[in-house]
Amino acid sequence: MAANPPDAAAVPAVDRRAHPILVVDDEPEILRTFEFNYRREFTILTAPDVAAAVAILRETDVALVVADQRMPRRNGIDLLAEARALRPDARRIILTGYTDMETLVRGVNEGEIFRYVTKPWDSEALRAVLAQAIDGFVAARAGSAEAARLQAENERLHDYLRRRDEGTTAAHGIVGTSAAMARVFDLVARVRDAPTPVLVLGETGTGKELVARAIHYGGRYAPRLFVAQNCGALAGELLESELFGHRRGAFTGASADRKGLFELADGGTLFLDEISETTSAFQVKLLRVLQDGELRPVGEGRARRVDVRIIAASNRDLAAEVAAGRFRADLYYRLNVFPITLPALRERREDVPALARHFAAKHTALLGRKVGVLTPAAMELLAAYDYPGNVRELENEIERAVLLCNEGEDLTEELLSERVVAAGLAGGASDDGAPATLAAMVAAFERERILEMLAACGGNKSEAARRFGLTYRGLLAKMQRLGCA
Repeated sequence: MAANPPDAAAVPAVDRRAHPILVVDDEPEILRTFEFNYRREFTILTAPDVAAAVAILRETDVALVVADQRMPRRNGIDLLAEARALRPDARRIILTGYTDMETLVRGVNEGEIFRYVTKPWDSEALRAVLAQAIDGFVAARAGSAEAARLQAENERLHDYLRRRDEGTTAAHGIVGTSAAMARVFDLVARVRDAPTPVLVLGETGTGKELVARAIHYGGRYAPRLFVAQNCGALAGELLESELFGHRRGAFTGASADRKGLFELADGGTLFLDEISETTSAFQVKLLRVLQDGELRPVGEGRARRVDVRIIAASNRDLAAEVAAGRFRADLYYRLNVFPITLPALRERREDVPALARHFAAKHTALLGRKVGVLTPAAMELLAAYDYPGNVRELENEIERAVLLCNEGEDLTEELLSERVVAAGLAGGASDDGAPATLAAMVAAFERERILEMLAACGGNKSEAARRFGLTYRGLLAKMQRLGCA
């Protein structure tokens, strides 16, 4: 008996009788032998020819088909091909008393044969092969069911995100009244109904995905899915599988066919963030999809048509990346049809107060805190900071302040991080050396009074804290923040 190696992982405690085996042979004695030897451990169904076997396959969910290689009129290879079409996940074994290796090799290569067993066979060895085949069938079906469940959950998640974002992006979901943002809003309004590729450029944290969602949900694409993928999060081959999908068996771990994000987003919008992080090989395949509207899942020879509106984004200067040879020029020109450049937050400081109030309200609600408003001094310091992390950094700053704030109190400058306070104080002097902002003036006043009090108390910080009505730790924290510790 010749057989392939057993499955790498068998499923323990499988009820093998719940998964029928169909045995097809024109010799009645062979069929009786199977029933007698294996009926206690397996459910054995028998058929004397291909026609009878096909009838059973149409009506019964079998786990394994065992067929004689040579039978009158039609042979076992032909039957297993039909079995694959009718029951694609059923395992298939050929019984052979001949040495027609060319036929066997063709069957194996074409996927029709799972194993082959030579006549005469050893009863116990064949029992082990049948058990392995059933266990492998159960494991594969469980994997397919899990893959289908995850796919359904993924689609439900995308639908939830779409419906959630519809409620938050009615007015773009972007806060800002500056001239720079007015220009962005105008571009979003002009392209939201068009299938035109959009390229969103801007520093990290400027809100590129938010703009992409505003484009999608603000126009005719809103009823369809918005699907986002960070291209820098996956290696080239994994990214290709994620976007284009794959066929079962295309690579190790591909236990079931899987749709890619392009197919999930068919008719809708696919947002490719950090497109500059992709490899040249991937860029070639992406360009082909954009040019032809066709994709080829990993492991599949047939192309599939898709109709997807593409929005790409990058925090790099893509023109410079092209010039440096790190990004394909042909893909750049295909994506750069309708560019939208987002300004850094330091370039639109007038939007900081509105953004800060927006994030304060958002995180007060999310965290279930009852706190007051941002004080003028806190707002002055926030507006003076440069925000290398842009809007995302401002939101993080406000969330931290809300967490630190005591219930019922306002969000004061003391709740802000040291880097924001230090930047505000360092940049708070005018040309003549006088403090230029309210926050800087307050800080200068506090610093002078603390130094005066320390001098009056002979340097005793505990006494100075008592006279100020502060705790010792509170005074130390304030002195450190003001740079007079």
